Amino acid sequence: MLRRGADDCLPSGCAPVELSARIAAKLHRVPVPVEQLLRDPRTGLYSGPHFMDELERELRRPAAARRGGVLAVVGVAEMPALEKRLGPRVHREVAERLAQVVAGTAPAGGGLGGVCDRLGWDDDGHLLVLMPGVDEESARQDLAAFAASVAGTRFVVADENVRLTPAIGFTPLTAYEDSGGHEAAARSAREATDEALRHRDLRPVRWQPWMRAKPQDGPRHARARAGLGTLRAALTPLLSPVLMLLLGVGVPFLLYQQAYDRLGVDVAAYAYWVVVAGLVASALLIVLECLFALDAPARPAVAAQPYPPASAVIAAYLPNEAATIVDTVESFLRLEYPGELEIVLAYNTPHPLPVEDTLREVARRDPRLVLLPVAGSTSKAQNLNAAVTRVRGEFVGVFDADHHPAPDAFRHAWDWLSNGYDVVQGHCVVRNGDSSWVARTVAVEFEAIYAVSHPGRTRLYGFGVFGGSNGFWRTDLLARTRMHGSMLTEDIDSTMRALGAGARIAMDRTLISRELAPTTLRPLWNQRSRWAQGWLQVSLRHLRAALRSERFTPRQKTGLWVLLGWREVQPWLTLQILPVLLHAAWRAGGADKLDWAVPVCLLAAALTLSAGVVQAAFAWRLAVPELRRRKAWFWRYLLVTTVFYTHFKNLVARQAHLKEALGERQWRVTPRAAAADAEAS
Repeated sequence: MLRRGADDCLPSGCAPVELSARIAAKLHRVPVPVEQLLRDPRTGLYSGPHFMDELERELRRPAAARRGGVLAVVGVAEMPALEKRLGPRVHREVAERLAQVVAGTAPAGGGLGGVCDRLGWDDDGHLLVLMPGVDEESARQDLAAFAASVAGTRFVVADENVRLTPAIGFTPLTAYEDSGGHEAAARSAREATDEALRHRDLRPVRWQPWMRAKPQDGPRHARARAGLGTLRAALTPLLSPVLMLLLGVGVPFLLYQQAYDRLGVDVAAYAYWVVVAGLVASALLIVLECLFALDAPARPAVAAQPYPPASAVIAAYLPNEAATIVDTVESFLRLEYPGELEIVLAYNTPHPLPVEDTLREVARRDPRLVLLPVAGSTSKAQNLNAAVTRVRGEFVGVFDADHHPAPDAFRHAWDWLSNGYDVVQGHCVVRNGDSSWVARTVAVEFEAIYAVSHPGRTRLYGFGVFGGSNGFWRTDLLARTRMHGSMLTEDIDSTMRALGAGARIAMDRTLISRELAPTTLRPLWNQRSRWAQGWLQVSLRHLRAALRSERFTPRQKTGLWVLLGWREVQPWLTLQILPVLLHAAWRAGGADKLDWAVPVCLLAAALTLSAGVVQAAFAWRLAVPELRRRKAWFWRYLLVTTVFYTHFKNLVARQAHLKEALGERQWRVTPRAAAADAEAS
């Protein structure tokens, strides 16, 4: 790729002959005749056919001279809506706005400024980018930086102030050297752009062969992929327990046995001390979080700036939320906020539902409600990404479809955001705890998480976490960050990317929003399996880079290791007590001959159990008033956690690791209707 400084990018009004001279000076070759450039003298954009001529000319160059190269096609997710309102003329204007962003950015991982002489546009409003001499990874970095720059900019298109979502598909040029290769390359890049448009998450998508479904074998291949996915989903629940016992108990036991028999080394004794140290460390971390939660930073007393327009985005999958969504919308319309507040319901549904008529009637009655059906969406992330470009607020509250925020939530959120914070996470409270013992357990667990762990961890380590709902973002930051639908916990992934960009995230347990908890074990298992597997995905993607990053302080890196590293090790570490005890019983000649009154073992067990007591006590002390009155719930939670729930969550975490290793990433929706019915009863 031709690398140049920002002062060499094509300015508005630059004549083609000037551009030709600049290119010639850089490449030390005879300039191309002006009549062959056929570019707009104002923007430097080739028309579609002439851009294709440039692409064909590039592919005809010897491979040794080209040294790689990439073709990218940039689409805009909002183009259909813009065209509907403003007509086909917006195609050219949008391409020009994108070209202006290219001209204003720097190359080498910071933008596309080095290729501002190789841009074009087509009749669909795509920006065409030819990046000669660039390796694939550098191109990906430049395209990602360009996408973030576009998403963080407000544009004037046809006298309207709009925010654009770039969808970028690209393909390396090395595979298109045959005759007609330029057409095949363009077709591949556009197919990758179509895939990027589905997600709207700003990530450049590299073309893959599966994106080009052939009519004669597409359905067959689709059926084969679906069958393979079904088989994997069916086998995973059967294989996971066997693999878990084999990897977590059987293999360590054999290693301990063989090391003792063949090498005379009692590895199990060392493993025993590691397990004890791990249990003690986990208990101490819990106690530390509890102590730090007592003095969590208080919300600023007053807003530093006047209350701006704000937006609430409710993400919903309507077949699952039909029983609760109207009540949710009505609760949002009762919010008290001094400024302008809009409520955007971003939803997807595979077929029309009667509840949509009810929602349209509510929207006619109250114009603050904006209904945003997201065609083709398959995830919460896609719904949020579609909504963030449509909102008018300076900050956005993100909510799931069962949440009922407190009336003053938005006003208090701005108290944080106006005082230098970029994101503030509120306190999620379960409102259907009377439904079942499972819901009561989750209700107390949420107090332990949102009233104790999150505030304590934020103060202890110096950063907060966005929990997916009842979180408030500055709109510009959310527009640049987006949600990645490929991540099962897109909220934690967005947290890590926002922190890596320097964002400040606060936690406020007084920002209340009430939600529904699962009422039976199966939905709870599915929900926690998705959470555990999603946390693992985030750990694999971000932990190593975060620990090496200069942006984080040593204190924050310690917190990241605990949050993303230790949480993945701990479930397997606690399981090691089984092979250690089996090996000890094998050596002693039976479990009845073991001395169970080992002082260190008793002390570690006592400390571990006491940490649970401390956490339950702090959860009760810091809980919301309606739950603090339910003392019996906290006593039951302590008992259930000690004998069952902690082991249940560790089992879920271990199985999630195996599911990720087996490639089983199916999203199982947590049902709301059952919970709503139970609450009503």
